[in-house]
Amino acid sequence: MEDMPLSHSSPQGTPRPSWKQWFLYSTIVPLLLLCSFSTLILTFLPLKTASEPCIAKFGPFPLKWQMTCPKLPCVNKTADEKLEILQNGLYLIYGQVAPNTTYKEPAPFEVRLRKNEDIIQALTNNSRIQNVGGTYEFHAGDILDLIYNSDHQVLKNNTYWGILLLANPQYNS
Repeated sequence: MEDMPLSHSSPQGTPRPSWKQWFLYSTIVPLLLLCSFSTLILTFLPLKTASEPCIAKFGPFPLKWQMTCPKLPCVNKTADEKLEILQNGLYLIYGQVAPNTTYKEPAPFEVRLRKNEDIIQALTNNSRIQNVGGTYEFHAGDILDLIYNSDHQVLKNNTYWGILLLANPQYNS
């Protein structure tokens, strides 16, 4: 009786796939699926570029809100340095925070960008000027503000922030 191998192995000298290749393949496939899914979402839920510029900026001088006046405003000032979002959409927040390097009080340096009292960005480096902001999706009724642990921690003549409506969601029915 012949000796038959129990398993069919590859011919001698053929390299077997290593665990690294399997790991690579197992990460590439989900990424491709995610990209395909994102493309489908963007196809069926397109964003329409804002037809009119809607911009609001606070500071550095004068220390008050300066707003463009489109027919349909996208934001409204509610209180000292606070904004209320009036239109659902994709917004760009931009700004600069200049720390007061001579500030020596016990409160740690912290600047917080908040949406509805929840922190969406925090800055804690008081050794250099920092940028604040990013691209965010906001909904009508959201309240935004930029707060500091102490008003003396920042140089108000070099600190500002603003918001720009980039696009409105357009739902297909």
